[in-house]
Amino acid sequence: MVDIATRVWNHKWKIDPIVRSLIDTDFYKLLMCQSILRNKPDTQVTFSLINRTKDIRLAELIDEGELREQLDHIRSLSLSRGESTWMRGNTFYGKRSMFSPEFMDWFEDLRLPPYHLEKRDGQYELTFEGAWPEVMLWEIPALAVLMELRGRAVLKDMGRFELQVLYARAMTKLWEKVERLRTLPDLKLADFGTRRRHSFLWQDWCVQALTEGLGQAFVGTSNCLIAKNRDLEAIGTNAHELPMVYSALAGDDAELARAPYDVLADWHEEHDGNLRIILPDTYGTEGFLKNAPDWLAGWTGIRIDSGDPAEGAEAAIRWWKARGEEPATKLIIFSDGLDEEKIIELHSRFAGRVRVSFGWGTMLTNDFRGLAAGDALAPFSLVCKAVSANGRPTVKLSDNPNKAMGPVDEITRYKRVFGVGEQEALEVVV
Repeated sequence: MVDIATRVWNHKWKIDPIVRSLIDTDFYKLLMCQSILRNKPDTQVTFSLINRTKDIRLAELIDEGELREQLDHIRSLSLSRGESTWMRGNTFYGKRSMFSPEFMDWFEDLRLPPYHLEKRDGQYELTFEGAWPEVMLWEIPALAVLMELRGRAVLKDMGRFELQVLYARAMTKLWEKVERLRTLPDLKLADFGTRRRHSFLWQDWCVQALTEGLGQAFVGTSNCLIAKNRDLEAIGTNAHELPMVYSALAGDDAELARAPYDVLADWHEEHDGNLRIILPDTYGTEGFLKNAPDWLAGWTGIRIDSGDPAEGAEAAIRWWKARGEEPATKLIIFSDGLDEEKIIELHSRFAGRVRVSFGWGTMLTNDFRGLAAGDALAPFSLVCKAVSANGRPTVKLSDNPNKAMGPVDEITRYKRVFGVGEQEALEVVV
């Protein structure tokens, strides 16, 4: 097992580049990329870094030269022969050849496109522009770089023994969570922690801890490189990015209202089984379910990613019942801001009523709260989102207005089109 504290002490980034592979990313990005390459390859998009935690002034913590060096390193990466073999030959979600030969030929030739970086008011403005299938693959590595460089900036002045104690405490903290979770009967939990991890080495350690500590209750990781290296299931389906871009491309309000369902119609043509998971909250779960076509009720399940998770799950159960579906056969994946206490609470409430699974993210791979002076390693809310498509702004409403994004006038329009009324504002920690 890697001695993380010693590696951090050595500060040799060329030994430990933050992103070391094009598949050091989440599985859903690759699934979506294949769908986009097939359905909308020429769409031009802009992705932008958004730091929701304004008091963490990243441009004052992270050296610009070091940031550029890491980003330039990512642009030098290409798919290795072993990675290509894994993607072409492995079985994902029970299906062999999940990735088509055409997609793999394209991916093997890919180098990520250029980035644009500026400093403004203590923050970095980092943007990526170009063809959607290429630019979208910047999201996860860009977040991983910023998160880890922030951590390295805090850790760089710590001594060797201080680092050993820090990581020992963090390991103990995680293991105590594992001990609580493994008492839950029929628990199903996956690592969703790539985008806001403390570091690659730490995420890899967390995955190994869950593998040993939870056994069969740990069903896999969203990180493709770690899944490959540790012989685990790669876990993931789709994300808000798809309906956000499809909606931005809509020509009028009627097309806009149909856009979230057009996304899933395309997905339906490509995937079945546990990959048919609805993410309903991009423009409000209530309106999405109310207007959803009947065929969507036959999908495998729903992922709850904003708002009150219990309310979202209850809404899904009511919707399935109203459509003549048996909720006990359906899958609900909880994935928003989870920690062990919330996992235990939700599992206790819904296990047996539906099939329950959890995508555990930031509080798995980056819970260093209270372990550094001034809480300087506490996780924070950093995202990288598609902000425009073919020159039109994208919008996300969410079930939590504090997660909404887009121009004010467009947010107003989308609320009207999707019938979104008053929403409860919840704190966005991560």
